[in-house]
Parts: sequence; structure tokens; C-alpha cells
Amino acid sequence: MISGLNWIGTGTLSYLDEAGTSLLLLIKVLRALFKRPFPIRLTLEQMEEVGVRSLPVVIITAIFTGAVLALQTYSGFKRFGAEGLVGTVVALSMTRELGPVLASIMVAGRVGSSMAAELGTMRVTEQIDALITMATDPVHYLVVPRFVAAFIMLPFLVVFADLLGIIGGYIVAVKVLGTSSTIYINRTLQYLEFSDVSVGIVKAAVFGMIIALIGCQMGFYTEGGAEGVGRATTKAVVGASILILISNYFLTAFLF
Repeated sequence: MISGLNWIGTGTLSYLDEAGTSLLLLIKVLRALFKRPFPIRLTLEQMEEVGVRSLPVVIITAIFTGAVLALQTYSGFKRFGAEGLVGTVVALSMTRELGPVLASIMVAGRVGSSMAAELGTMRVTEQIDALITMATDPVHYLVVPRFVAAFIMLPFLVVFADLLGIIGGYIVAVKVLGTSSTIYINRTLQYLEFSDVSVGIVKAAVFGMIIALIGCQMGFYTEGGAEGVGRATTKAVVGASILILISNYFLTAFLF
């Protein structure tokens, strides 16, 4: 009983410590955003890393998510003679929830882990300490470019994922299951509103900040050499994924 309470208390304190560290790092990043000169070249490099190099994994995830959604929806709606609504369900599901959440989790796995590993390696090899010695703000130089890049590129990736998911659903519904192409397109455009897409974009921007913040935090405060870098990488992916799912609920409740 006592050991159980001790385990719960230790875990709670650990999570509160992590949350406090995240909040302090976020405040440092927001302050560093207004420092001059802004690291434009580093930010562009990170935008390529976060956006362009994440495209393959986002393409595969979005197309097959839309395809499976169309397949499942068609088999269910066919019982009620509502096959014509498959396009509507695919479009709304992709733009409101599946596009932002799945694309962000995939990016968290690829980019968040990369940020944690890169900064963690710099920490254990004392490169970050060297920056401080040279009077260079490591948050401004290392964290701000990654934070801005993720904030800007995630919305583009999610719009791309939404479009590909709808195309994947179209291929399965029309080419495989025989739904009318005209009905699929008309029903998609008829019920899809601008707010459905814009809310997904807002979610993606928030998820981008979460991915960058958690990835940089885990790397920035890494301890324990190579083993610590491995732990930081794992914690970055798990922490960012969990926060994406939790924040998605509150964003959905607030925005819709």
C-alpha cells in the first residue's frame, strides 16, 4: 500500500517537474523570438527538415487512412442505402480529426525524435555549454529555429494530408467499390465547409509547437551520455504524441 502511494507520488512529482520545465522553456522561446538577428538560415533549414523531408511518411499515412475510411464507411452505409455519403464522411473526418492528428503524430515520431537526439548529443558532448561560453544564447540559436519551423510547416503538411486522404477515399470508393464519381465529388463539396479545414490548420499549428517544444526540451536537458540520449528520444516521441491527443480533445471542444 505504502509502496503504491510512493510510486504514485513519485510519478506525479516527475510529471509536474516535466510540465514546469516545458513551461519555462516555452517562456524562454517566446522571449528569444524577438531577439535580433533572427536566425533565418537555420529556420529555413529546419523548415526543410520538418516539412519537405516529412512528406513521404505523411503521403503514405494520409492516402491509406482515407482509403481505409472509405472502405469501412461504404460497408457500413451500404446497409442503409447511404453509400453516397462516403465522400462526405471521408472529407469531414480527414479535415477535422484524422489529418491533423495522424500527420502530427507521424511528424512527432520522425522530427521530434530527431530534435531530441540532435540536441541531446550536443548536450552530452558539451557543445551547448560551449555556445554559452561564447555568449551565444542556445535557446535563440537552437530551439527558436525548430520551434518556428514546426509552427509554420505543420499546417502545410496537414492541408496536404487532408487532400491526399480525400483522394485516397475517392480511389477506393469510385475505382474499387463503384460509387459514382459525380456523387462522391458533389457530396464532398456540398458538406465540407471552410471552418472544417481552418480548424484543422489551427490544430496543426498547436501540434507543431508541441512537437518542437517537447523534442527540444528532452534534448536540451539530456543527462547520462549516450544512454540518456536514447531515453530523451523515446520520451520526446511518447510525450509529444500523448500531448497531441490530449490537446486535440480540448481544441475540438473549444473550436467546434
